[in-house]
Amino acid sequence: MLAAYLGLRASDIAHLRFENLHWEQNTIILTQYKTGKLITLPLIPVVGNALLDYIQFARPKSDEQYIFLLALSPFLPVRPQTIAGMINRRFSNAGFKSKARRHGGHALRHSLVKELLNNKQSLPVISEVLGHKNTTSTRHYIRIDTESLSQCALGVPLVCPLFYNQKGGKLWS
Repeated sequence: MLAAYLGLRASDIAHLRFENLHWEQNTIILTQYKTGKLITLPLIPVVGNALLDYIQFARPKSDEQYIFLLALSPFLPVRPQTIAGMINRRFSNAGFKSKARRHGGHALRHSLVKELLNNKQSLPVISEVLGHKNTTSTRHYIRIDTESLSQCALGVPLVCPLFYNQKGGKLWS
């Protein structure tokens, strides 16, 4: 849910701590592991409910401040590779077989960008959601949206038939 709805990387999910969750403000505030950038994301209901469900019913009892823990004692914090493996298994269990470069958690980030584009979000907003330091990094995620692009196309004016009869009826080279 954190990867699909908020675009968090596996490293940020693995390093998520209780202090990052601000329930009263409905936000998640964290410093991204990869970029070192402080980001604030909305704690939307679907994500908040999933977190509460995990914390109340699935998380091992522990004083550890990391949210996601291994299910077996000594209940250590999960590693980013664990999160990535879980996402990949979910894809596999769903019957999704990817031979493309983007797979697992990264595919979820690309999917989120597609949704944001479909909702007419601007490049700076998408860049902020992904936690990129600048929009140059975000451009990798943006693919040509032919439907929106066609709305930007200008009509081609008709050419007067006399144009083709210039210089003895031949187009000049």
